Amino acid sequence: MRVLFTHSYYLRFDPKQWRIMQPYAPLGTIYAASLLREKGYDVYLHDVMFAENAETLLPVLQSVKPDILVIYDDGFNYLTKMCLTNMREAAFRMSEMAKQFGCKVIVSSSDSTDHYNKYLDHKADYIIIGEAEQTLLELVDGIKNNSLSEENTLGIAYRRNEQTLKTPARPVMTDLDTLPMPAWDLVNVEQYRQAWVQSSGYFSMNVGTTRGCPFKCNWCAKPIYGNRYNARTPENVVAELKHLKAKYNFDHIWFCDDIFGLKPGWVKQFAKLAHDEGLQFKFKIQSRADLLLKDEQIQPLAAAGCDTVWMGAESGSQKILDAMDKGTTIEQIAEATSLLKQYNIKPAFFLQFGYPGETIDDIQLTLDMIKKLKPADLGISVSYPLPGTKFYDKVKEQLQSKTNWTDSDELVLMFENTYKPEFYKELHRYVHAFYKKTMSLGTAKELLLKPININFKNIYTALKFPYYLVKEMRQKKALYKLL
Repeated sequence: MRVLFTHSYYLRFDPKQWRIMQPYAPLGTIYAASLLREKGYDVYLHDVMFAENAETLLPVLQSVKPDILVIYDDGFNYLTKMCLTNMREAAFRMSEMAKQFGCKVIVSSSDSTDHYNKYLDHKADYIIIGEAEQTLLELVDGIKNNSLSEENTLGIAYRRNEQTLKTPARPVMTDLDTLPMPAWDLVNVEQYRQAWVQSSGYFSMNVGTTRGCPFKCNWCAKPIYGNRYNARTPENVVAELKHLKAKYNFDHIWFCDDIFGLKPGWVKQFAKLAHDEGLQFKFKIQSRADLLLKDEQIQPLAAAGCDTVWMGAESGSQKILDAMDKGTTIEQIAEATSLLKQYNIKPAFFLQFGYPGETIDDIQLTLDMIKKLKPADLGISVSYPLPGTKFYDKVKEQLQSKTNWTDSDELVLMFENTYKPEFYKELHRYVHAFYKKTMSLGTAKELLLKPININFKNIYTALKFPYYLVKEMRQKKALYKLL
């Protein structure tokens, strides 16, 4: 039996990400493909990361002639959780094309988990709800052997006699080491390498060490892996890294976990094993301010090669952090940032504006935090209501026809808040201008105080201060007109 895998994250449909051009292969997809191949199935991959449109699937269907099309989105990529309408419509089109070729269609994604009826309307046969590998294997085995008992298959939605049915949830996997290594051989790795080298000067690959997040931020959706937290062993992760380094010679790794190294002692053991194996590489992770201050996390991260830590700082206002059920404090953000810098790890902040109740005073506190802490990078968004969250339940009555962005740079506030939606679009531009001015001024001061840091990049950044200052003043004027 032939199983063709694809996914619905088309980089071209996301103009901001296409400009940045730092693509990561669909890790969740190739995990599932690897498991089916291990069980004896002929598996193929149509990777749409660089594809122009959904129609590129057509010649693949003609050549492969699959029995089953699996549209399996990468649950490790936070962009897929946003359920962008461009990607959803592409998934619908691929499902419809596959049915014209007589394929069974199985879909696994955050969006299909939340909106399974929409996907069933567009010819999908089965929607996998939540973690998908074991459910997928059971579905494919049942289809192959003509023995599928739909009502006894946990974790699916399907139609029978025009009625939508949904089975109980499947228990999550706890021993992640039992999964085979992802099927990287199905991916055109050189295409990813060329994109990275041209845009950034190095090649980064993605590796997952955990699934789930136990923290309770009330705006964070977890439709695939949930609130649990299960980790691969450090030994298993290091074995994969050795394999990837030998075969693909990466320069950098993105550990794409929601939370990296939460398990006590995990980071220390990982750092020791990586050192013992002679693995030398830079990597970035996502973490929390409070977690970084526990279990002596930062020193072993630095020893292992951690280059950047993205923290969900979210806001400089404790009032807003508490409203989000974030569970962190402004003081923890400052302390973690300082410690990371001491170990030459770049702290980067995710910021979120537009949470209900946020005022211009709260926004100013966030700007003050940026100015004081000077993170190495910022990721800025506005509050985005995702199904299954307390935040969504709070604002869902205000959501009308528009409940999703078309792409990740749309930044439209989809509910009523303190200020109009156009204010938050302008705020996004202003904060970036403010940040660049702040960092330029900081670099200029540093060059005066520490001439040893003189290099072309720092000189260039410092000399652009007048430009950034004027731009920030213009953006601020435009922003305050909208108050």
